[in-house]
Amino acid sequence: FVGIPLIVIAVAVLLSRPQWAGISPAVLVMIASAVFYLRLELRLGLLMTVLLGLAVWLGHTLAALSTGAWLSWGVGLFVVGWVIQFVGHYYEGRKPAFIDDVTGLIVGPLFVVVELGFLLGWRQDLQREIDARIV
Repeated sequence: FVGIPLIVIAVAVLLSRPQWAGISPAVLVMIASAVFYLRLELRLGLLMTVLLGLAVWLGHTLAALSTGAWLSWGVGLFVVGWVIQFVGHYYEGRKPAFIDDVTGLIVGPLFVVVELGFLLGWRQDLQREIDARIV
């Protein structure tokens, strides 16, 4: 719940330079990711699009700082996010999903959002469907 969001924000920060007419590599990655999420499930895809948009907005805001500040934020968030991820996986005793399948890198943020939603009582229909497939 902490490491993956930090990594997503870090990637948005680092990809927010250079910009051409307000379009950065971060925007292009966000659009491609949003298309991926929207094709999986419309409602979750819309939520992910909004969250990715916020990450890119923050990335562009931090990219407007000096080069040193931009890199410090981007690299700092990236390193802290990955440290938290690996400590969490060590504690769980499970390896990260992307080790076996690189698609885990794009599914990870969706997984975090869905798990948080389940904890808040959202999308119980989806949770029941997932639970039925696991058992």
